[in-house]
Amino acid sequence: MPLPPLTARSLLEAVAAIGTVCSLFFYFLSALSLASFLGDRRKKLKQVPLPESQLPPVSILKPLKGVDPAIWESFCSHCEQDYPQYQLIFGVSDPGDPAIEVVRKLQAKYPNLPIELMVCDRVLGANVKASNLAQMLPAARHELLLVNDSDIRVPSDYLRKVIAPFADASVGLVTCLYRGVAGPTVGSRLEALGISTDFVPGVLSARFLEKGLHFGLGSTLAFRRRDLDAIGGFEALLDYLADDYELGRRIAATGKRIELSTATVTTFLPAYTLRQFVRHQLRWSRTIRDARRWGYAGLLFTFGLPWALLTMLAADWAPWSCALFMLTFAIRLAIGVIAGIVVHDFRIFRHNGFRNILLRDLIAPIIWAAGFMGNRIHWRGDVFDLKDGRLIVVK
Repeated sequence: MPLPPLTARSLLEAVAAIGTVCSLFFYFLSALSLASFLGDRRKKLKQVPLPESQLPPVSILKPLKGVDPAIWESFCSHCEQDYPQYQLIFGVSDPGDPAIEVVRKLQAKYPNLPIELMVCDRVLGANVKASNLAQMLPAARHELLLVNDSDIRVPSDYLRKVIAPFADASVGLVTCLYRGVAGPTVGSRLEALGISTDFVPGVLSARFLEKGLHFGLGSTLAFRRRDLDAIGGFEALLDYLADDYELGRRIAATGKRIELSTATVTTFLPAYTLRQFVRHQLRWSRTIRDARRWGYAGLLFTFGLPWALLTMLAADWAPWSCALFMLTFAIRLAIGVIAGIVVHDFRIFRHNGFRNILLRDLIAPIIWAAGFMGNRIHWRGDVFDLKDGRLIVVK
């Protein structure tokens, strides 16, 4: 029996179907990765916690720029830790930064906690966050250091969970997964949805495939001062956009392990417009492109819903293509639910969540493609060009 003639439409149908099947394999990998982490976390939570006498003191460094949503409550959560000894160091580069007033208020509310505020008046590199950290470091009193983003809110047992892995000398850095709390806009809800349903499975898939993490997340970076010194200090990160990724990668390259904590933290997202959401996603896309080039290229085979929709259109709504789309959609939602359980995010499908996950997944390949097409990024009100992961300030 002769084969039907090969047409552009039939070729598109075949390519789209192959893309859908590849995405289903990725979803299967994501499910394994999520289950593996849940199992590991369950075992760790059953371990006997370290006695208070064995908990080492910690210096927390928080570089600031401006006032993030819910910043007061986020700062207070760091001051109410069930932990014997720690200090907080806040750093700003602008003496007129409105975050200074919030820190002053914090010092007044918690007079018995060592809270320091530093104005870092030198700009050591294009990454102002890394520049501030380099200038804040001399004020740190302790060997164990912890850096996290300014908009992070933490549970009261956060330090206990993050610091516990350092009882093992082979651990060089501890980092945390996080969930996003959206503002009242569609752009903000799409961002929060992406953190739980895309970012978290992606991180855990990398951990599963690479037999451990080899990078850090800005939500939490805990490490020893001597391990920071071994990679050249914060000065080695001054011109990199993904300073958290680079810090973890470089510590891992020394032979130390990167541990994913059992703690989950929360970030409070601005009320992004759709344009701001796209701009933020594009910045992350170009960051990942420069940091993990092959991994970024492989994202093409993770866009299950766009591939399945394209298959259905190319097949002229054939019953098998409709069934494939429904299967892909159901599995995509299931992965989102499991990832939500991992980061304790049970709000991901509120506010038209089913519609938003479809909308976000249809936007994703467009942003992915745009990630290849330029180097311009917008970050904290500044504009940069990105080259091999390094920032070049645009005048």
